[in-house]
Amino acid sequence: MKNIQIGDYVTAFYKTGTYIGEVTGERPGSYVVKVLAVVKHPRQGDLHNPGKVDVPLFHERKALAFREQSNIPDKMVKPYEGTIPEYNESLLTAFKEFKEKLSSDPTPHDVKSLEALAEIQKEYALMYGIEF
Repeated sequence: MKNIQIGDYVTAFYKTGTYIGEVTGERPGSYVVKVLAVVKHPRQGDLHNPGKVDVPLFHERKALAFREQSNIPDKMVKPYEGTIPEYNESLLTAFKEFKEKLSSDPTPHDVKSLEALAEIQKEYALMYGIEF
């Protein structure tokens, strides 16, 4: 394991999303990270068939919630230094950046991802009171 200890702030990559969080525990080969901010919104669709729309289940993948704790493999956790943005603001920024990227020159997968994001946006509005 790296030189990361409980209480340290880290950047964590988890299922195509990137987060800023606090290490709250250690397990063999992983850290338990409490999410404090979103850096990059997770991609939509089937992780095992990226870019494909004809899959048995096209996953809607929400960002990890504020203070949600996840086991993240140690190789996906890096030390973080800097100001930690407020969760709702970071989620809104990451969501908008992802949506803009998908909208710029949409492939069929991007169009399907945008449909999934429209549903997720409704949930975020209800859960966090975020106005888009």
